[in-house]
Amino acid sequence: KAAFINFISDEEWKSIEPVSSWFGPSSFLMSSMSALFKLSMWIRHGHGYLTENIGIPVWGSYAVFGLATLFLGMVLGLVSEVL
Repeated sequence: KAAFINFISDEEWKSIEPVSSWFGPSSFLMSSMSALFKLSMWIRHGHGYLTENIGIPVWGSYAVFGLATLFLGMVLGLVSEVL
């Protein structure tokens, strides 16, 4: 607490460089990182649902996500080829 008060009262905050726009909370980079984190959490919950609620073995869940990844790659490749 004392260190924070000294930081403010001695105006040490003026000597700190501002955060680059690349690393700001609303930047494209941080928004993309947030979207990837949300995607990973969705995949984790989907894996849990497939293994716990439906009863698919772990390797079956991996196969489902692997096939979905391959299919999505093929669709994106096809779309990029058409454009």
